[in-house]
Amino acid sequence: MIHSNRMMAKPGKDLVVFVIGMRINKWTAVHKWFPVFKAMPPMIRELYANKNLGFLSLQGTFNLRTITLIQYWESVDQLTSYAKGPQHLKAWNSFYKKASKTNAVGIYHETYVISAGNYESVYVNMPSFGLAKALGSETITKHTQTAKKRLNVKKPL
Repeated sequence: MIHSNRMMAKPGKDLVVFVIGMRINKWTAVHKWFPVFKAMPPMIRELYANKNLGFLSLQGTFNLRTITLIQYWESVDQLTSYAKGPQHLKAWNSFYKKASKTNAVGIYHETYVISAGNYESVYVNMPSFGLAKALGSETITKHTQTAKKRLNVKKPL
């Protein structure tokens, strides 16, 4: 559903933004990079199926060499707990054994812990996306008209 009015992500929650992805460095080494690529869908399915894990949502981008997934989590503890779980450890061990000693494929991640009041967003003519998909959305009002006003909102209006 496309929201035609100006929307913003619901404020007032701490969250973790986890950026994870892979980069294909050697297209011809399919036997090295394809298993890394193939490992992500089962983890994504598991995350969406088990809301108690603390995963909120994700957005993905793909370009010629790189896949980037921006994930939204409730807490660092829940993110790191998932990283120690069987599905992720299976993928990590497989990568480490098969591909980490070659430069055919690279993986990366970045973690950002964001306190309530330290993020803002605007969505116009967009479906639920990014922070709004993770946290829910609400219409921008005169009290949240500018980025400065949307920042530092510690609790829902």
